Amino acid sequence: MLKKSFAVTLEPGTSLANHTGSWRTLRPVNVFKLPPCNKQCPAGENIQQWLYYAAEGDYEHAWRVLTEENPMPACMGRVCYHTCEGKCNRGFLDESVGINSVERFLGDYALEHKLAFKRPVKETGKKILVIGAGPGGLSAAYHLRHYGHTVHVVEQAEQAGGMMRYGIPVYRLPRNILDAEIKRIEDMGVTIECGRKISDIEAEKKAGKYDAVIITTGAGISQNVDIPQGDTNKILNALNVLGEIETTGEIQIARRVAVYGGGNTAVDVARSLRRIGAEPVIVYRRNRDKMPANEEEMDAAIAEGIQVKWLSTISGATKDSLKIEKMALDEYGYPQPTGEYEELPADAVVLAIGQNVEKDILQKLQGLNMERDSIVVDPETMMTSIDGIFAAGDVATNDRTVTHAIGMGKNAARGVNAYLKGQVYKKQPKNPDAKFEDMHPWYYTDAPKTVRAELEVARRTNTFDEVQHGLTEENAIFEARRCLSCGNCMECDNCYGVCPDSAVVKLGPGKGYEFNYDYCKGCGVCAQECPCGHIEMVPEQI
Repeated sequence: MLKKSFAVTLEPGTSLANHTGSWRTLRPVNVFKLPPCNKQCPAGENIQQWLYYAAEGDYEHAWRVLTEENPMPACMGRVCYHTCEGKCNRGFLDESVGINSVERFLGDYALEHKLAFKRPVKETGKKILVIGAGPGGLSAAYHLRHYGHTVHVVEQAEQAGGMMRYGIPVYRLPRNILDAEIKRIEDMGVTIECGRKISDIEAEKKAGKYDAVIITTGAGISQNVDIPQGDTNKILNALNVLGEIETTGEIQIARRVAVYGGGNTAVDVARSLRRIGAEPVIVYRRNRDKMPANEEEMDAAIAEGIQVKWLSTISGATKDSLKIEKMALDEYGYPQPTGEYEELPADAVVLAIGQNVEKDILQKLQGLNMERDSIVVDPETMMTSIDGIFAAGDVATNDRTVTHAIGMGKNAARGVNAYLKGQVYKKQPKNPDAKFEDMHPWYYTDAPKTVRAELEVARRTNTFDEVQHGLTEENAIFEARRCLSCGNCMECDNCYGVCPDSAVVKLGPGKGYEFNYDYCKGCGVCAQECPCGHIEMVPEQI
């Protein structure tokens, strides 16, 4: 009879011969999931991955991971409306991670330290024409050049940037930042020809012996509305106003200005006019809840003293006033006239009710399919109905933001790259969603989101200086470390430390862990202690 229990009598090291895994009914597996921020990003950034490196202080590595998908992080860190943050699981604990703030920090870090894109190792000999040097065209050119193709961009404006330059005011996007990120794309070997308008795409393709064309001409034509007006009332369109301010720094306009519309362009126009001494009033036919403009931008406009006439529409204009009809929302949320009118003092009206694409160049393309105001493209390849001609950005979507344009430009480049190889690009299947209820974040304490400093309201209304400031290095690291790494291992060592059988094996920095099933009993402690929801218990295969 044994004098001691069996376990105690085992000689040191003999546990390796006792394969406890044979008793198991469940086994742990690593399941890689799609974080909600990654899923939401229109540019397709691997946000979680670059946040990981930023949290480690490896800023260059973080920037290079970021720019695998988006070549303009310093710009995007300023103008993107960061819908990713609205989906962040951290918001269920305290506040979402300031993803956009960290992106700007990395973008500015790269500019400060003169980080450059790597030129392609091998040239393919293929030649691509990109029409338009806005965010979609620049993104497409960058990715095409990354593949080793020769890329020539033609832009009808005098400078590259598209709506980033001629639609987004300087106080939101300083032009030295925009110019620096464009130059970095040029330094890869992309050529940009400005000040020339292409009149015939097919003829241009043939003359230049291009193997493919990407149309990224944007939506630069302001929509109009018929407003009965007096002879002396001045009616302008928003894009012309913003373009004039961009090129001259000012515009000859009356003091009392009504900005007609409720989108981001309307807000940009009103805030710009405020800075040159006008007294703008936004007139919008719905209420604030229905306003498409970004909420943060609208808050900033109101803080700067800009008035808004909600539930109002312009029904007529005279020399120095507007006839405003009050509206009411019906049960479906659509504005309906009430028959009630009032006078609004105004010497000019700026129309900011949407943009259309320029169709002159498109109508010459025989066989080009269009739907309403957009080119119809294959959702995966971005090819139009014409072989070898692709489209991206505002000209091919109604989601007209810089971020969407950058993402579509990337997708078009992938489609072109596959086409030039005689293949058809297919998007990779996505991992399952990383849901908050699958995570175990009890280790985390409250860590409120870092708020970026802003230029004082009293100073911003008479200057175009940048309103929102960036994060310090300390703030950026703190913010990056707030990431929960939803659905993917962040190498916290929790599973390694709690396993009672030492069945979790560390593979080294950046490689995560694996399970030695010879010794795993399937107790599930590792899965319960994984804060990321990266480990799941699945039935054992018997």
